[in-house]
Amino acid sequence: MALRIFRHYVSKDIIALMIAEGMILFFSIYAGVSIHFWDPSAANKIMVEPLFPRAALFTLIMLGAMASSGLYQTGLREGVWRIIVRLLVSFGLGFLAMIVVFYLFPSMYIGLGPFLIGFGSAMLGVAVGRYLFFKVSDHEALRKRTLILGAGEDAREIAMLRRKSDHRGLKLLGYVELATEPTVLDESKVIHTDKPLPELARQLFVDEIIIATDDRHPRFPVEEVVECKMSGIEVIDRVKFYERQIGKINVDLLRPIDIIFLDGFSHAVLKSYSKRIFDILFSVIMLVVMAPIMLLAALAILIESRIGDPVLYRQERVGRNGRVFEVIKFRSMGVDAEKAGQAIWAGANDPRVTRVGAFMRKTRIDELPQLFNVLRGDMSFVGPRPERPQFVEELSAQIPYFGMRHRVNPGITGWAQVSYSYGASVEDAKQKLQYDLYYIKNYSIFLDLTIILQTIQVVLWGQGAR
Repeated sequence: MALRIFRHYVSKDIIALMIAEGMILFFSIYAGVSIHFWDPSAANKIMVEPLFPRAALFTLIMLGAMASSGLYQTGLREGVWRIIVRLLVSFGLGFLAMIVVFYLFPSMYIGLGPFLIGFGSAMLGVAVGRYLFFKVSDHEALRKRTLILGAGEDAREIAMLRRKSDHRGLKLLGYVELATEPTVLDESKVIHTDKPLPELARQLFVDEIIIATDDRHPRFPVEEVVECKMSGIEVIDRVKFYERQIGKINVDLLRPIDIIFLDGFSHAVLKSYSKRIFDILFSVIMLVVMAPIMLLAALAILIESRIGDPVLYRQERVGRNGRVFEVIKFRSMGVDAEKAGQAIWAGANDPRVTRVGAFMRKTRIDELPQLFNVLRGDMSFVGPRPERPQFVEELSAQIPYFGMRHRVNPGITGWAQVSYSYGASVEDAKQKLQYDLYYIKNYSIFLDLTIILQTIQVVLWGQGAR
């Protein structure tokens, strides 16, 4: 299941895992000092106050490195060996970060021997702890017993969810057939019963009921659902289910009235000002840190290009409230990529992409000049991806609620970019819109920071680039 932190749904399993691994990381430094000195009296002199801030700093850096490597990503679907690789990468990043800290702040140094022992203990402890945690947390007794009300077309999409992460924390008991609609699901999943819903819920020890049918139907069992809710059973609709479990707003289920009455989708002046301050500060920091890489990228483009070819590429995009602006990127395609002036979706292994451009797109270096767009106010650091006017016109005509993504500033990165692969079709655009709507509805600085950390792991593993 999930907790809501600053409006963003975070899996309870992920929160518990971070706490558990944070404790392992913290006490591994104490273990490293104790084992290295061995003499309790010598260790006690170091372990009282001076060691606490060092252990705390090590814990924060390592948790950040692990989050940046995607190890706290809710929808992570990888085998044991890929997880081990991510762990090794995260600990490698953490080790380098600690070396930099020791160099810049000598007072934080704890000695090479104690640190290496603590670091090794942390790596072993996290690996073993993570394995045991997922074995225990996936136990049936710890999952919420969930009943789906409905077995018709409205319930089909829930039944089609295949990813284990989409059902994390849930024990799906079945789909209750209603006389008001035809059953379209596999009979093995359908519950045929004449019992009232409250009695069935008590018999199955139900914790939660998901409404997967039209609640406006005249035969909808309103009184029975209310009785279940009054008895302590949580009742939610499909829109909230998708929002909580998958982190998106399903546009096929969304009604105009939902936008009015659902929490979120609102404008707050203080929130807007805080986001703008965050954008400016973060963009200035990124420009300072990434300046050497941007200079190298510009040099590489000049070397590969013909004399007179531009380094930067400017393209019209649609921003907040439909205002058209010019986005700035490093040029990753040939100068004649769109001779006819017709907008073309970028495809996999696109022949228009140069060799330097392919590397830049893979590592997202080509996006860095957009930091100037952020400082100028055309964009935010985090938000929906800005689309070209031609695509916006086409997609707005085919996808409901597409225009809502223009109620906020577009972003260099966003919830859709880290949650869904690169989109190059109308269906892809629809899927990404559902993640964009989740972001617009539940925006907070906490969600922005979460997206930035996940962006780092997207860059590290080269996901979704074309």
